[in-house]
Amino acid sequence: MIWHTTKRWLYLTHRWIGIATCLLFVLWFVSGLVMVYVPFPSLDEDEHLAGLAPIAWEKVEHAPFAPGAGTGLREVVLEMRDDRPIWRVKPWEAEPYALWADSGLAPAAVGREEALRIAAGFGGAEVQAMRRIYNDQWSVPGGFDRYRPLWKAELAGDAGRVLYVSSTSGQVVLDTDRQERFWNWLGSVPHWLYPRALREDQPLWRQVVMWVSGPCIVVGLTGIWIGLMRLRAGKRRFKGGRMTPYRGWMKWHHVSGLIGSLFLILWIFSGWLSVDPFRLFASEGIAPQAVRDYQAAPALPAPDLATMQRLAPDARRVTVSSALGRPLVRLQRPGSDDPAFDPSTGAAFAVPEKTIVEEATRLVPEAQIASVTTLTRPDAYWYSVRGEVPLPVLRVRFTDPARTWVHLDPVTGELLGQSDTRRRVYRWLFDLFHRWDLNVLLNAFPARDVVIWLMSIAGLISSVTAVYVGYVRLRRPSPRRRQA
Repeated sequence: MIWHTTKRWLYLTHRWIGIATCLLFVLWFVSGLVMVYVPFPSLDEDEHLAGLAPIAWEKVEHAPFAPGAGTGLREVVLEMRDDRPIWRVKPWEAEPYALWADSGLAPAAVGREEALRIAAGFGGAEVQAMRRIYNDQWSVPGGFDRYRPLWKAELAGDAGRVLYVSSTSGQVVLDTDRQERFWNWLGSVPHWLYPRALREDQPLWRQVVMWVSGPCIVVGLTGIWIGLMRLRAGKRRFKGGRMTPYRGWMKWHHVSGLIGSLFLILWIFSGWLSVDPFRLFASEGIAPQAVRDYQAAPALPAPDLATMQRLAPDARRVTVSSALGRPLVRLQRPGSDDPAFDPSTGAAFAVPEKTIVEEATRLVPEAQIASVTTLTRPDAYWYSVRGEVPLPVLRVRFTDPARTWVHLDPVTGELLGQSDTRRRVYRWLFDLFHRWDLNVLLNAFPARDVVIWLMSIAGLISSVTAVYVGYVRLRRPSPRRRQA
């Protein structure tokens, strides 16, 4: 009796929650395939450097600070804003600020005319339309908050390129084109449940993702249970030697569901984890003060511009920062490896590995170093799905309760990344099962694509057949209507 009741509720749960969510499954599988090839719009570092004008060295007449006044600074950047060089200064504790390098004065907010020139110069095309916005579908993420309001510039040309210029800093912070936007309406927007109206309220969006994807896990689990119960793979088969009792659309639903069941459950479960429900994997990481103790120099010097110009006359950006208490500078150009130099002499910046390891204890002062490894190739915790990660890199493991790992540049000692036990578990439960990003697949193109396509096709067949079966079930007259 108990088993009969359990089975009845099992079927009812799978049927009715499945009918309510089957279209979501179709949407997620199709949009997920699109996202394999077209990510959400962004402006990466190489694109940003390519759009910047070379530094007009002859116009740089003022340092970012008075001699000896570079204390408490995390980073100082020199680049162009429109046709003028500008210093962008980021203190360790205070708010960032900027100064014109040709006058030493603080810049005003970016007006329409300046934004037009910035966008045209960056994009290399005439601006056809310009308007001031707070956000739109592509600029809604919170990472753009410090740059708002934005100037949205539509460039001339068949590509339909759009640039977003910060009205506070004058930086181009995002670009999109017509093709990218089209595919994202079919990819990331439906996949992440990402319409602007919902995404503007981040806590609400997070709750919607949690409570929409949660019942889908129940559908998958009950479907596997029922599918296995209705499968006869041994000698005692159904009439005609069939392993499934179903025919037509239900047969396709049964078989495809079993084939793709493991992938479907892992995929739905990992998608649910994407918003870190109940903050299961949240961690504090390395304390900001510990990072400062490890990296910060007593003071950052103003770079010797004559030396910088000699080393890289076509540099698009000069970045002065520090590592292991020593100041360093990088001269950034498109397609360059951007090696580090001493900002005063222009000599190559390098720190002995022994010193890097000794100083690394400042990052987790309450723990000891458990091991130090030099990585010369990507592994399960240091890799990239798109592009490349810096190599070689030092991995330092600590004995603290969180089992912190840090990844350091073996030449400069710069902190490149960090993780702890919770984040490494999340890497397996979310990244692996949602993106299938094992290096064995990433390094053997198109192996990863083939795996994702095969599993997605199985899931898509199961989902599409569920839509049809659900539609037929909803159109079936109720028992009372049949009796009447």
